[in-house]
Amino acid sequence: MKKRLTGFLKEHILPTLVCVGLALALNSTLWWQGLESGALDHLTRLRTDIQPGADERIVIVGIDDDGIKEFGGWPWTRQVHGQFMYAISFGKPSVVAWDILFSEPKSEDEYLVVGAEKLAGRVIFGAYTTDQEPRATAPVENDLTAPITRITGNLNQIPTTPFSLLPVPVLRTSGFTAFCDADPDADGIIRRVPMLQRTGDRVLPSLSLQSLMIYWRLNPGQVRVVLGDAIYLEGEDVRRRIPIDASGMYSINYRVSYATCNKFGYSKLLAGYVQHYQKNSPRADLPSVEGKILLVGQMSTGLTDNGPTPFSNLTPLVLVHANVIENVLREDYAHRSPTWPVLLGALGFGAIGLVFFTKRKLYQQGLYALGVPVAYLGLATLLWIKLSLWIPLLWPVLGFGVLQIFMIVRQLIREQRAKQQIKGMFGTYLSPTLVNRMIESGESPQLGGHKEDITAYFSDIQSFSTFSELIPPDQLVDLMNEYLTACTDILQEEFGTLDKYIGDAVVTIFGAPLPLPDHALRACIASQRIQLKLGELREKWRSEGSKWPEIVVQMQSRIGLNSGETIVGNIGSRTRFNYTMMGDNVNLAARMESGAKSWGVYTMCTEATKIACEKAGGDRVVFRALGRIVVKGRSSAVPIYEIVGLKENVSAQTRECLRIFAAALEKFYTRDWMAAIGLFTQSQTLESNQPGVTPGVHSNPSLVYIGITRHYQDEPPAANWDGTYVMKEK
Repeated sequence: MKKRLTGFLKEHILPTLVCVGLALALNSTLWWQGLESGALDHLTRLRTDIQPGADERIVIVGIDDDGIKEFGGWPWTRQVHGQFMYAISFGKPSVVAWDILFSEPKSEDEYLVVGAEKLAGRVIFGAYTTDQEPRATAPVENDLTAPITRITGNLNQIPTTPFSLLPVPVLRTSGFTAFCDADPDADGIIRRVPMLQRTGDRVLPSLSLQSLMIYWRLNPGQVRVVLGDAIYLEGEDVRRRIPIDASGMYSINYRVSYATCNKFGYSKLLAGYVQHYQKNSPRADLPSVEGKILLVGQMSTGLTDNGPTPFSNLTPLVLVHANVIENVLREDYAHRSPTWPVLLGALGFGAIGLVFFTKRKLYQQGLYALGVPVAYLGLATLLWIKLSLWIPLLWPVLGFGVLQIFMIVRQLIREQRAKQQIKGMFGTYLSPTLVNRMIESGESPQLGGHKEDITAYFSDIQSFSTFSELIPPDQLVDLMNEYLTACTDILQEEFGTLDKYIGDAVVTIFGAPLPLPDHALRACIASQRIQLKLGELREKWRSEGSKWPEIVVQMQSRIGLNSGETIVGNIGSRTRFNYTMMGDNVNLAARMESGAKSWGVYTMCTEATKIACEKAGGDRVVFRALGRIVVKGRSSAVPIYEIVGLKENVSAQTRECLRIFAAALEKFYTRDWMAAIGLFTQSQTLESNQPGVTPGVHSNPSLVYIGITRHYQDEPPAANWDGTYVMKEK
């Protein structure tokens, strides 16, 4: 019993704890938290497209492109703003809040005073903090703005700066003063705003808070602040709790975007109210502002008051205040889920997967591995849209995903070990070439190896794992026997030594145990003969009707080649060994085969193979340069090439494609991204392998380079970049 419990803990519980625990630990880093916030931003943008409309009590009066055109640039004279307040007062708004600074005295200030007095205590003039331009912070006589004094907590944590840009004194006696500060968080996005601001020895409200106080007719004595808890609005007819942190910062629950907010153009609204009320020319289309909170601010991307929010990097910042006010009006605050229920869920579902799905079929494992994250992300999206509840999006999915990969890899390893046991039973069957050499020498094979200049050949069937799911075992055996026989016949005709079969993979040595001076040429020719033969087999299988599923008649084989000095010989134990090859050049050949998928080609080789091939066979084999790469497991760059085909089989269209592609590659190396994309687009239309047209083809080199070039166009490489591309996969 104890042994079974220990095995259960080791097999199921320990991997779950490790994978989920590491993901949770990663979540504590600033970098990962930035990713989490970015993921939430995507949900926020999604939410604005499907949620109900913005609160009609909030209206943004935008200083937009139409107004700038009409009034002749920005800033406008204060006479215009005074006239605006005077005219809009007839509409009886509850609040007119200016997210604009009037800190420098000007001769037109009297117009602002008249307009503000017409609104009778419903005007707020914006203020900003600064540490560069000193301004007097002491209150002026008859200052309308009284400080907030009912504060519990450490006042030193409330944001403060040495100086403030306050409205000119004459405006502070005719309107309220409130701070408009909205600075980005550590990740560069405005996610929080200060609801309070210290200036001198006074604590003044933000523009959002002051707007709400005027809207609900609250005096500072009816505002109670508990730092680290909330701001309490305690009026006779209203009660609100605004959550804040220890420094008075409020986390914005963005719901109002530029597209969804209620907005009027400043110039059009002004003209309408002047015409309707002051020129006695009634307008039926005049928008009503009665009882509403008007936020006056810049709404043109050509102006300066724009900043980064979850909506965009150039969001009009007046929208920040609109979101805060709407949050409070609707009591719609963002909440963050505690960690423990998410952690327990991740551990529970992870353990369930290991316990119940480890020995299930691959498609069942896949459904569970994909279904749980999809369901979790769907739930997280729903909670954020409906309840403004933020549960972490990424680290639980990462932990669960890594655990599923562990489960699948562990199962594959176990299956591989079982296959190795079966293969070991037939390990004494050696290649015919080696058997003949042993007979001629009269010596028994011995353990040991030596260096030899050879070309290593690796081939693999594309997406072979799907074959075994779609084809019955007996048919699959027949199919593989036919395919491997055709491949092996050609390889041996070109004097290649069959090293081994690994499932559908074929490993071959050219140049050992019998020396071949032209081993690279023979390997290249063999690769193209096999590709041609596979085309013939596809036509044969297609002619056999419904015997084979579509994946068979679209079968493609990837081949990788590399030439160089390698260890070859009898390697294994004293009772069981095989004539094989090993070393870095062998690994590089394998990387050519697996890497061919990333470049959209089916035969890929290194520069060493190309040079050796051309030295032995001239121009019979046609190559295409694909660039310089750093393959997985190596630090130095390797020039790679596609083997396009044999000279006699390459069409004029393909040669034109290669010419344009080479020109595009030159532009790519000189960082002329636009020219490179244009040329790669031209060559793409001439590629012989076209996705959706050529059987089994998913990409081609032109398409791959278009993607790489566009990436570099958005994120240019380092200044010392020499054209090398680092492969992320083996």
